[in-house]
Amino acid sequence: MATEYLGDRVRRLRRQATLTQEGLAEQAGVSVDTIRRLEQKPHSSVRLPTLHALASGLGVELTSLVGDPPGAPSTGESDSPQLVAVRRAIMPPLFAPPAPPGDLETLTLERVRRDIAGGWTLYHAAAFEELLSALPGLITDARFAATVGDADQRAAGQAALSKALQLGGHLAIRMGKTDLALSSLERAIAAADASSDPLLAPMISNSVAWAYQRQARLDDARGLAVHAADRVERDHSGTPEGMRVWGGLLMSAATSHARSGDYERASDMMVTAEKGAERLARMPKPQDGKLLSVFNKSSVRIERVRLAVQHERPSEALTLARGMRLSKDTPPSWRTWLLLDVARAHTDLGNGVGAVKALESLKRNAPAWMRHHTLAVAVVRDLWNWSSRPTGLKPIAEFLGVAD
Repeated sequence: MATEYLGDRVRRLRRQATLTQEGLAEQAGVSVDTIRRLEQKPHSSVRLPTLHALASGLGVELTSLVGDPPGAPSTGESDSPQLVAVRRAIMPPLFAPPAPPGDLETLTLERVRRDIAGGWTLYHAAAFEELLSALPGLITDARFAATVGDADQRAAGQAALSKALQLGGHLAIRMGKTDLALSSLERAIAAADASSDPLLAPMISNSVAWAYQRQARLDDARGLAVHAADRVERDHSGTPEGMRVWGGLLMSAATSHARSGDYERASDMMVTAEKGAERLARMPKPQDGKLLSVFNKSSVRIERVRLAVQHERPSEALTLARGMRLSKDTPPSWRTWLLLDVARAHTDLGNGVGAVKALESLKRNAPAWMRHHTLAVAVVRDLWNWSSRPTGLKPIAEFLGVAD
């Protein structure tokens, strides 16, 4: 099958929607020249805010334009047996008795929490196949833990169930299944409301905002993140746990502003977040930090680099990334995003040597994540289409299946 580039997808989806180029331009709020250029040069790339605008104008999810994440089943194909099992765990069959835990004799709330933390470790390591296999059992065990014991024990079980379902939502997003993700996250918020942890619901609201962003529902994502951040700032800003949740929500709201085209507003919010991360660094370390939002000085700077790249400010992105020392609690997934954005910035500046160096570092340190990122494929494909390919690119292109 011939490769379908971005411009090919735009043309196909526009025709399916019975829109002219002028009609799509009006619906998306972009210039007709942008659409003409894309359709005439189908392998061209555009800024992420433009992609979101096109997706909104076409009435499709963002993945319909950029493609499913590498390693995920293509849209329209049957779900794998592992994904079907995850669906059944998230949404148990109606009128059927609850599935029993796998090993009731050794099931304790402490073990459930430990297993869920291990599941998040798998997620951040991009071990998605292993996580797919483990997740149904994690959710089943947590759902059982939420039904036994006294009121306090059941509330603690609901908190564990909430984190297990949030994990299910994140995995579904990574696999391009945003509707399944929202089903899981809505159930996660319901479990959070039944727990005794007031920070769980706003933390999961951040995940919902991410799912909305993937569906090009930027106004919904921004409104949810701002509302939740205001609540957390009012009630919990004096604790390290509250600061981390607030910071994650503020970054999410900034991202939605940026993807809507308001880079200046997003940049102001990121500066505020960076100051918050400096305050957090002076606070005691939170308990169970692995199960909280990722928020520290490194994560804020990584997100600022990303937004600069997405708004075609590659020099600014490289300045922000230069000399960055990553915090020890920065997950591998965030390190991956940084290296990819650095590679993108070098590519945009015509520096193939710098781009390949960043990609080689990523392939060496996080090969699994590299395979699951559409941005990695896009950057390598752009470099591969150069008239003079950079030295060292071919092994990376072969690794990602881009070489032809």
